[in-house]
Amino acid sequence: MTETTNALPDFSKGQGLLPVVAQDAASGAVLMMAYMNEESFQETISTGRAVYYSRSRKRLWRKGEESGNVQRVKEIYVDCDGDSILLKVEQAGGAACHEGYASCFYRRRTAGKWEVIGERVFDPNAVYGHPKKST
Repeated sequence: MTETTNALPDFSKGQGLLPVVAQDAASGAVLMMAYMNEESFQETISTGRAVYYSRSRKRLWRKGEESGNVQRVKEIYVDCDGDSILLKVEQAGGAACHEGYASCFYRRRTAGKWEVIGERVFDPNAVYGHPKKST
């Protein structure tokens, strides 16, 4: 049974910013977590490219605008409360993380310490020309 609804994410929650998880559409790997406001959400829908809201820059952040590592959106999901978004994406360039890793979740807590479990895909200093700060 298929039910159709025109429900949108509820941007009245979270002071206008909703958390977004970007997941690799092919592998299912979680790539990153960011935020969207209504404007970035609408641009994502209209362009098919992931657009987030950068809290540190206080502006729209078109994923890959500096690095070229854009995310092409394949599917969009919203949770039952309308206050979280899941994007299934195709990650161009092989890295979602500004630190040069495929996933922002490249560190794991094991035996009481943190270990890097991912491989760097690119050198952030070479791509950005300076050490990259978190968005």
